Amino acid sequence: MATATADPITMKLDQLFTATDTDGDGYVDWSDHQRIVDRYVSGYKIDKSDRRAKALLISYQMQWTELLRHADGVNRLSREQYHLATRAASVDTSRFNMVEGVPHAIFDLMDTDEDNVIGKSEFKQYLEVWNVTDPSAMDAFAALDLDGDGVISRQEFIRAAREFFYSPDLEAPGSLFFGRLSA
Repeated sequence: MATATADPITMKLDQLFTATDTDGDGYVDWSDHQRIVDRYVSGYKIDKSDRRAKALLISYQMQWTELLRHADGVNRLSREQYHLATRAASVDTSRFNMVEGVPHAIFDLMDTDEDNVIGKSEFKQYLEVWNVTDPSAMDAFAALDLDGDGVISRQEFIRAAREFFYSPDLEAPGSLFFGRLSA
């Protein structure tokens, strides 16, 4: 009997759901997103009143609003509801482009020296914020650095975010944000 190959986008959304379900209760709600924002603020040692922290909070609030809009009125999302809402919100950019809005805010926060690129130490902080402990996770840095100049540009980062949500290629740089997957 042949086994069905899992859809690559679903596999990545599973990773994102698990990472976003910060309290491990099997649902994603606003408190999970708030904890992620708090982890970024703490991990990057910036004040909540900093413009980058405010932008991150607002982008996550807008993303959450879009997820709820596509989730038929529920206030917390199961894994399946999260998948459906995320897929719908990632293609419906009529109100907010979550595929790029949140990543731009994250990039601004990650870019601690404000030179408009992400270095290895800044990327390592990102992995710590998301509790990514896989020793090969830093390999993603080299994959995201498409031009091989030793840093991740804003363009490379946003392109990778698009790949995470849209590319079925599990080897694409954007598919590696939370570690390597195999079909």
